[in-house]
Formats: sequence, C-alpha cells, structure tokens
Amino acid sequence: MEIACLDLEGVLVPEIWVGVAEHTGIDALRATTRDVPDYDVLMRQRLRLLDENRLGVDQIQQVIANMAPLEGARDFLDWLKARFQVIILSDTFYEFSHPLMRQLDFPALFCHRLKIENGRITGYLLRQKDPKRQSVKALHALNFRVIAAGDSYNDTTMLEEADVGILFRAPPSVIKAFPQYPSVNTFKDFRQEFRQASERTIPE
Repeated sequence: MEIACLDLEGVLVPEIWVGVAEHTGIDALRATTRDVPDYDVLMRQRLRLLDENRLGVDQIQQVIANMAPLEGARDFLDWLKARFQVIILSDTFYEFSHPLMRQLDFPALFCHRLKIENGRITGYLLRQKDPKRQSVKALHALNFRVIAAGDSYNDTTMLEEADVGILFRAPPSVIKAFPQYPSVNTFKDFRQEFRQASERTIPE
C-alpha cells in the first residue's frame, strides 16, 4: 500500500503568512521556510512581528477565511485520493487551517498548535522534533510505501525519508540544493510524477 504525503502551503494552498503580509502591509511577514530553513528562527521572527504590530489570532483568521486553494489543487487532490491514501504534513497550525481544509474536503492533516492568551499568539507547540520525517518513519514502520512532495527546505527531510521524493513549484535555491529530486511546476506534471513513482519497483 502506498501513501502520498504532501506539504500544504505552496503546494495546495497559498502561503498563509504571505497572505497576512499582503493584507497588513508588514513586508517582513513574507518570509517562509523557502527563505529561512530553521523553522524555530522563522516562527520567533513571526511572533515578534505580530507582537510589535499588535496583531492577534482573530485578525489572521480573518485573512485566511478569504483565501482559496491554488488553482487546480482541489482537482489534483481528488485525483490523488482516488489512487493513494493521502496525508497532509504541514508546519501550519490547526487554528489556521480549517477554512482551507474545508475547501479541500478535509484531507487528513498533521500539523501543529498555537499557544493563545486573550487572543494573542504567545508561542507554538510542535507535535515533535522534525515531524515530517518522523511521520514518514512511522508510516514505514507500518509497512507503507511513501511518496512525499513539497516545495521548501523544511520538506526535504520527509523527501529524504520517503521512498520517492518530489519537489513541486520549489524555488531555484531549493532545487539547486537538492538536485536528487525531480522538480515540476504544473499539476499535470505533478500527476505524472506520482504515476511514475507508483510504478517504480521497491528496492530490496
């Protein structure tokens, strides 16, 4: 049995923090794991900016409520779910994800939680260290074969752990740093990569 593990932001939906940056005019919030590989450093920067600009969770949720999946993402995900078990492995937060998950028909989502006090985001709780890699390891322990896909530095550990890894709409810096993974930019080519990955013989 094969399981497809996908990143969320940049693959199926827009980057949430970029959307917040555009809505608020706080340009520094545009930074993502495409730019800052260390997730803790990135999140501390985000929390500092939210605090400095007095932005609470309600304001961010309002921005997300007006966002939509990337064009073609819902059709691709429906195609994928008809052929694989699908799990979304994301570094987003359950407190942010609901409006976008609803539009994707609620696929399984493994992500994190926020610490919130009086509407203010004070911190975050990771499921575990290096959660994407650990999720793939756990699936291997259950004797699943895993095809993983993402677009950022923080996805590459799960690509490494998976039986097959794919980069989707990754920036040139990530493609250059990880040339061992096929890189595609359209959902049509994404489907083809999954077809080919599924057809490959599992090594002894």
